[in-house]
Amino acid sequence: MSTDAGCYGISRWIGGVASGAADRPARRLFDEIRRILRLKRYSLYTERAYTGWIRRFILASGRRHPRELGAAELEAFLSGLAVQGRVAAST
Repeated sequence: MSTDAGCYGISRWIGGVASGAADRPARRLFDEIRRILRLKRYSLYTERAYTGWIRRFILASGRRHPRELGAAELEAFLSGLAVQGRVAAST
């Protein structure tokens, strides 16, 4: 299981939410994630799966915004999934 948050694209999406915010109204995190996924033409099933995983990550991190979290929190979440949740690393 890789500990690099960038390989999952989560940090890139969250960073994309913050960039260019000065010239447009603020959007909610999940609205922005859905917008990006739709621009990339991901399926509705994939969109639901990704937002579900992000929601689980936020809840597991004490309901903090992902911009406040780093690689250590992501690594702890993924390790917890693999060990306690018995989720395969490839998932």
